[in-house]
Amino acid sequence: MLLTAAVFLAMSQYAPVNAADTLPSETPAAFVPRVDSFDYVKREVMIPMRDGVKLQTVILIPRGAHRTPILLSRTPYGATDRIAKSASAHLSALIDSNDVADDAVLNGGYIRVMQDVRGKHGSEGGYVMTRPLRGPLNSSDVDHATDTYDTIDWLVKNIPESNGKVGILGISYDGFTSLMALVNPHPALRAAVPINAMVDGWRGDDWFHNGAFRLDSLTYFHGQEATRASDVPWWTDHYDDYDSWLSVGSASDMARLHGLEQVGFTAKVMNHPAYDDFWQQQALDKILAKQGISVPTMLVHSLWDQEDMYGNIALYKALKAQQPENPNLYLVIGPWFHHQQRLDGSAIGQIRFGSDTARYFRLHVLRPFLDHYLQDESVPIGITAVTAFETGTNRWLALPAWPSGCAAGCGIDRQNLYLQAGGSLQLGSSDGAASNFESYVSDPAKPVPYVPRPIHIGGSDGESVWQTWLLSDQRDAASRTDVLSFATPILKAPLKISGETIANLIASTTGTDGDFVVKLIDVYPDEFGREPKMGGYQLMISADILRGRYRDSMSSPKAIPPDQKQTYRFALPTANHVFLPGHRIMVQVQSSWFPVYDRNPQTYVPNIFFAKPADYKKATIKIFDSGPTASFVELPVVR
Repeated sequence: MLLTAAVFLAMSQYAPVNAADTLPSETPAAFVPRVDSFDYVKREVMIPMRDGVKLQTVILIPRGAHRTPILLSRTPYGATDRIAKSASAHLSALIDSNDVADDAVLNGGYIRVMQDVRGKHGSEGGYVMTRPLRGPLNSSDVDHATDTYDTIDWLVKNIPESNGKVGILGISYDGFTSLMALVNPHPALRAAVPINAMVDGWRGDDWFHNGAFRLDSLTYFHGQEATRASDVPWWTDHYDDYDSWLSVGSASDMARLHGLEQVGFTAKVMNHPAYDDFWQQQALDKILAKQGISVPTMLVHSLWDQEDMYGNIALYKALKAQQPENPNLYLVIGPWFHHQQRLDGSAIGQIRFGSDTARYFRLHVLRPFLDHYLQDESVPIGITAVTAFETGTNRWLALPAWPSGCAAGCGIDRQNLYLQAGGSLQLGSSDGAASNFESYVSDPAKPVPYVPRPIHIGGSDGESVWQTWLLSDQRDAASRTDVLSFATPILKAPLKISGETIANLIASTTGTDGDFVVKLIDVYPDEFGREPKMGGYQLMISADILRGRYRDSMSSPKAIPPDQKQTYRFALPTANHVFLPGHRIMVQVQSSWFPVYDRNPQTYVPNIFFAKPADYKKATIKIFDSGPTASFVELPVVR
C-alpha cells in the first residue's frame, strides 16, 4: 500500500495536471491592510462635481475624531505627494512641518483634506492654468469656485466625524484656489487662509511685473501643462541660467525651443502682453472687492516673496476700500520668502530675525484664527486685525489696520527722498541747484544679473538662491557701470517706513522703449560687530520694475519719445522696516534684471515676446537729479 502511494506520487509529478489540481495562488484577490492600531484613518475618494468629473481627494482623520473641523487644500501639485511616504502608524509621520496646518492637525485634531484640481494628477477633467471664473473667459459651467462648493458639500455630508465646518487654506496656487472658494461660498465654509496667493498675474504676481515678463514662467507652463502628472522635466544646455536665456533671444524663441506651442497657456500669455481685458477680468482683487467677502479671511503676505509679491496686499487694499469696517478681514505680514510660513522662519540667507517667525505664525496667529472660527466651542481669537513683523528691529506688532506704524498714536507721512548729484539722497526737499542728471548705457547684450553669476537654479543649492535673492547683497550690482546708486549720509536716528514706497523717476532714453528698476536698500555699517561679514551689506527692502511703454497706461502701451524727459511712477512692494542709526538708505536704478525678467529690446516693437535680434539695441539712460525736476522715491514714514 505504501509502495503504491509512493509510485503514484512520483508519477503525479510528471503526469498532466488538471485545472482543478493547480497550486492555488497565495495572493488574495484583495488584501485588506490591518490599520486598526493607527492613530489616524486615511481615505482616498473620487468626489463628483456637478458636471460629472471626479476629483481625487485624500482625507486624513485623527482616530477617534468627533465633531472635528475640516481643513481643505486644493492643489495642482499632487494631493498624494503632499503626504509623507512614511509607512507609519502615526499621523505625525505623514503631516509634518511641510504642511502649514501641521499644528492644527496634530495638536488640534483637525481633519486634513487635500484634493487635486481638475485635470491634474489623479483628478479627471481638463486642466486650465488658474482656471478663470465662469463668464467671458470660461464658457463652461464649472470653475474653481463651483468645484470647491461641490467638494465642501460632499465632505460635510460624507465625513461623519466632522462638525460640518470647513476651512480652506493654501500657499501660492493653493492660495489662489482658496480665494476662489470665496466667490459664492458654500455655507459650511467658515474660514479661509490664502497665503502668498496668486491674485493678478500681470500686475505683480507670477507672470509679469508691471508689464515685464518673468522668464521662469515658461518653465512653469512647461511643468504644469505638458502632462497631467507634471513629469516631463525642463531641460537646459547651459549651467549658467544667464547664458541659457541670453543665448536664445526672445521669450518666444525659448518657448519654441522647448515645444511650448503645444501647451495652451503659453499662447494666451504671449497674445496678451498688455493689461487688457484678459488679465483684468481674472484679477481677484477686483472680483472679490466688487462682491465683498463674508467668510472670515486671513490674508498672509511675505515681505520678500520672490513669486507672488503683489496679490494679497492688493486684495487687502481693494477689500478695505469697499468694506472698511469688515470684521472678517485679517492681514498677516511676515519676514518670509515664498512659502516660508511652513518652514523654519529664523532667517533668509544672511539675514537673521532672532526667532522662528514662521513657527510663531503657525502657533500664535494661524491656530487661534482657525480655532475661533471652526471649533464648536467659542475660543477667543486673541489677535488683532493686522499682525505685522517689523524688520530692522525684528519684532511682531499687533495693529488695527494697514499701513499703520503702531497700535495707536502715530501715523504715516509721505516724505520724498530726492536723488541728488554725486550719488547722494536727501530727505524732504531737493537742493537748490540746477537740474542735473546721471547716465548709464543699458546694453541688452549685457543685462544686469539679478544675483552674481553663475546663476543656477537647478538642485537644492539653486533653490536656495531663488528663495533668498530678494535679500541678496546688492554690492555686486552697485559695482556695474549700468547701475546708479544714491545714498544718504549715515543715519543719526531710526527711520521707519510702513506701506508702499512710490518710485518717481524723471528720465530720458535714446531708445524708444526701456525698463526701469528701482531698489530701496538698507546699507549696513561698514563694520558690523559680531557679524563682520555683514559689514557694508546692501539689503534690498523693496524693489520692482516698470516696462516703460506702460508709463501712462497699463493697457495701452506707447513708444517712448527719444531724448525727452518722461515720468515713470510706480509702486514698490510693501515694507515694514526700520532703518537703524549707523545705517544708510540707498536707492539703485537700472534697466535690466536678468534673467528674472525678459530683456527689453529698447526699440519699440508691437510685442516684445516676438522681438528680433536686430531690435535689441543699446540705449543711453539719463536719470535726472537735483533741482526742481529731481527724481525721488516717496517713503511712507511713520511719525
